[in-house]
Amino acid sequence: MYDPTQPYYDIDLISTWNYRRDLIKHKIKTLNPDVVCMQEVSPISFETDFAFMREELGYDGVEMFKRGRFRPATFWRSSKCKLASPPVHKDRTLLTCFYLQSDGDDGRNVHSNRVWHVLNCHLQAGPQGSRRLRQMDEGVQASFKMAKKLKEENPRNPLLIVCGDFNGGSECGAVRYLEDGCVGPSFIEDGEPITSREKSFPLSTRFHDIATMVSRSEPPPTLVVAELISQMVKDSASAYEMPEFCHDVIFRLTQCYKKYATCQDDHEEGVDGKVMGIGDVEKWLTDINKQVGRGSEFRAAAREMGWIDSVKVEDGEEIKGGSTEKSVIVLPRDGKLSLTGFLNVYTGELRGGKFWGIAYDLSIMGQPLPSLGQFGARFDRMYCTEQLIPTAIVDTIATISCPNDKEPSDHLPIAANFAIADIN
Repeated sequence: MYDPTQPYYDIDLISTWNYRRDLIKHKIKTLNPDVVCMQEVSPISFETDFAFMREELGYDGVEMFKRGRFRPATFWRSSKCKLASPPVHKDRTLLTCFYLQSDGDDGRNVHSNRVWHVLNCHLQAGPQGSRRLRQMDEGVQASFKMAKKLKEENPRNPLLIVCGDFNGGSECGAVRYLEDGCVGPSFIEDGEPITSREKSFPLSTRFHDIATMVSRSEPPPTLVVAELISQMVKDSASAYEMPEFCHDVIFRLTQCYKKYATCQDDHEEGVDGKVMGIGDVEKWLTDINKQVGRGSEFRAAAREMGWIDSVKVEDGEEIKGGSTEKSVIVLPRDGKLSLTGFLNVYTGELRGGKFWGIAYDLSIMGQPLPSLGQFGARFDRMYCTEQLIPTAIVDTIATISCPNDKEPSDHLPIAANFAIADIN
């Protein structure tokens, strides 16, 4: 989320897609990778948003994840990478397998008989450790099964690169799964066990965290944002275990509600006898999200106002057991959003780990939190199996909160070049 309180850039300019697209394009053009893995692309505007990948940068191969409002997508150049098999879609992971192609001695395009596996991940955010672990386990299992299907010489030791947004640091189960090889029932994340039985990957090889394969004191953070948890959550130690707002943030949110509530209603809980009617809710949503109909605040507000979802959905994705027909979320025309409902919307954001989204909304609504410096974490990671060795690693360093006029996302890109290791 862009920080509206920062005076050193024009947020209306740098938050536009055209500006952000040009930053992304410049970074990719500079690095010139054979394969590009992105997360959180929108299927609604994907074709136009990323037309430059094919038209200007030559990435004529692409696969986008099949479900969700925001999805992983993998791009490649078919002159360098030939698909060995159709991509595999699991829960928020996307596996693509390639033969590398090169020019032979006679000038013809040839490919090696080794298969390179690329697992593009965008693991579930928030206190969802069990789902993140399952997502990673499914992705690695898919690579193993694909290696067997393709009759690779040693399916238990593939040329596998795992990369993307893990939505957790070294303490989370998905990371421990890759680095330790297994996670059992005794493992605790966010205050609770994340599996009832041991999950271990089927490979005979270890995974290397490429950021730690360079001689340095500490890998740089890939998430550089404003420090918020210490001033937003009642007890910062429980920020990911059913957190609650501190009194200051509740006061600020109440003042925001008071600003928007214009409908006189003595029956609903409001402020000074006034609640938010549909017009007030639409104005609020337009202020924070630029339009009605987008953002998790819209979906939560609709439910608080009485809209009932007939499809079981988790993080915007239909899950098993739901109806095959998706409902269109609308704000009930005669619905009211009470103060409690308004606070419930933001408590849901808080428990989803969306601290920076809440801070952005507060700023837009005229209640900015004070600046306490930056928070840094390494949520974006890249791993490789022992058969691969990175020959070059590229970090991105930021000293101010992201996104900003130089960085188009709050997540910083990482890149690496790989070669097959000589393990004899």
